[in-house]
Amino acid sequence: GGPRPRPGQEVSVKVLGALEDGELVERDPRLTFVPGYGDAVQALELGVPTMQPGEISFFLAAFPYGYGRPGREPDVPPEAPLLFEVSLLEVRDGPDPQPLPPGARLRLGAQRRERGNFHFARGDFAAALRSYRLALRALDGPVAAPPGPQEEEELREQRVKCLNNCAAAEMKLQRAGEALAACEAALRISPDNGRALLRRGQLLARQGRDAEAALVLRRALELDPASKVIHAELSQLVKRRSPPAGA
Repeated sequence: GGPRPRPGQEVSVKVLGALEDGELVERDPRLTFVPGYGDAVQALELGVPTMQPGEISFFLAAFPYGYGRPGREPDVPPEAPLLFEVSLLEVRDGPDPQPLPPGARLRLGAQRRERGNFHFARGDFAAALRSYRLALRALDGPVAAPPGPQEEEELREQRVKCLNNCAAAEMKLQRAGEALAACEAALRISPDNGRALLRRGQLLARQGRDAEAALVLRRALELDPASKVIHAELSQLVKRRSPPAGA
């Protein structure tokens, strides 16, 4: 009984998931997520909003709606269909506007970033980007108490990771301007972050801003002198800027 979940509301469900042979691969007595945020497998994202509180449903999910073509090591084989038994325990308004302790912010941010990594590995870069942005939203939300020095450092590191991941997803989506903005945001937090420097240099080179790209890549090389990728990028710039033989 009760209304079905509305967009933006948070749900808590009890989940059991099994392979075709009956082997149990999912058991969560209280999984909490917001449908549409990409925090759960697609079978739950799509199925739970059709349920009412107290209802028990069974969802037979083909592999694109479970763990995709690669599966999930070590217990879900590639292209495995799954049978989910789902009990909808509770529906409530989403938690994001509410102040949370720094530790809860870190856990929520990490959960959403890991979900983004899952989408990225499957090649669903738009879904990955959505999860990374939601992770940043969680990390930047209001906190119930000021973070301590260690928590502040962890929040900073998680923000940089999420921004780098956003840049990677934007590059896959062929959105160079947005990818460059994500790199620059990461570098404002951590000016010597090697991954952000490398990607910024690559993006500047693609835009024909070779002098700027060379400066950024040389700084990246100072931080990681053994990087073959950075050496290759600089070599390409040198070849492009050098006049042809005999000119």
